[in-house]
Amino acid sequence: MNDIKIAVIGLGYVGLPLARLFSTKYPTVGFDMNQSRVDALMSGHDATLEVADNLLQDAISNHGFRCTTSLDEIRDCNFYVVAVPTPVDENNRPDLKPLWGASETVGKVISRGDIVVYESTVYPGVTEEECLPVVERVSGLKFNEDFFAGYSPERINPGDKEHTVEKIRKVTSGSTPEIADIVDGVYNSVLVNGTHKAPSIRVAEASKIIENSQRDVNIAFMNELAKIFNAMGIDTHDVIEAASSKWNFIKLSPGLVGGHCISVDPYYLIQKAQVYGVLPRVMSSARRLNDGMGAYVAEQTIKCMNKKGVMVKDAKILLLGVTFKENCPDIRNTKIVDIYHTLSEYTSNITVYDPWADAAHVEHEYGIKVVNSQPTDRYDAIILGVAHKAFLQLDIKSLLADNGVVYDVKGVLPRDIVDARL
Repeated sequence: MNDIKIAVIGLGYVGLPLARLFSTKYPTVGFDMNQSRVDALMSGHDATLEVADNLLQDAISNHGFRCTTSLDEIRDCNFYVVAVPTPVDENNRPDLKPLWGASETVGKVISRGDIVVYESTVYPGVTEEECLPVVERVSGLKFNEDFFAGYSPERINPGDKEHTVEKIRKVTSGSTPEIADIVDGVYNSVLVNGTHKAPSIRVAEASKIIENSQRDVNIAFMNELAKIFNAMGIDTHDVIEAASSKWNFIKLSPGLVGGHCISVDPYYLIQKAQVYGVLPRVMSSARRLNDGMGAYVAEQTIKCMNKKGVMVKDAKILLLGVTFKENCPDIRNTKIVDIYHTLSEYTSNITVYDPWADAAHVEHEYGIKVVNSQPTDRYDAIILGVAHKAFLQLDIKSLLADNGVVYDVKGVLPRDIVDARL
């Protein structure tokens, strides 16, 4: 396949960095249905902060990269990359509507000989069983005769400035051996650390979903240990430090599991496993345990307050952080919300402070008001939920009322000011 021209469908945390990177090597167009998002990007700013303004502006000015909401502007492309979200619904069932919609978009513009590559995290079989039939129906073309497909799972880590997209080793795959070589070659040409070519699309899909499921299970184990040791009056972090002195101990920490990957992707495999008659007990238990940790943190904070004689009803509480991870504006599936809602059963005097979060976005998504400037009041309880660098420089004591409680979810604050930590 000669003269590659790439269109990336979906310009979020995954699609934009990938499109920008592709633009350094190939003519590339980014497509998104959100006009305000496209306008902001074409002005040279990425609100997600995944692509630095200077890199984005360089791509636009020097590499001809452009973003659009117009199908006509991607109609002459021949290598389509789909990077849309794969959420779950209120019952934790996979929601494939974004993928179906993106597949319809591809179907409207794809031509004979073109390739479509999916990056969205899915259970094995979604690309060939759910997405490509939509492309066939809309385009009138025949899969693996008129057009071809690949799958290369995204590995973007929001907020990570070390493992940036060009440094990630990517898994690739194709619907035929020849197409697999082409897809692998395109990705290899822009990646510093190369690729791993999987033998099939289904293997590539499965590899991605177990990456996140494995982390979910491992963190659940540490969270369960934290509950056990907290009940025993033993500091979990001290236990982990001691155990990690053994050469083959895998050092992990307990914590809140939010975000768009670990807290969502396992549900895709859990559901598909049950279709095949397999009950994934370990994965299901891990999901339940991790989903309950926000409420657990709130309950432990209340316990500390009771022990110190601090009135919980109508108490003034400060939550430090609302994003799902540190030094990043991403609020998707943040478990800080669970802490907030549990505490709000006892008091309405809760301040959420996060200099990274978009306050309007948080209020729209969760109905919670966020302040971006440092509070100056004194609080009966302070919960560090996110380890933003800005929080590590705070004078916590100056914000704490007499006999107030400090709960450190991340285990990063000085021990002498902390009453409890996860």
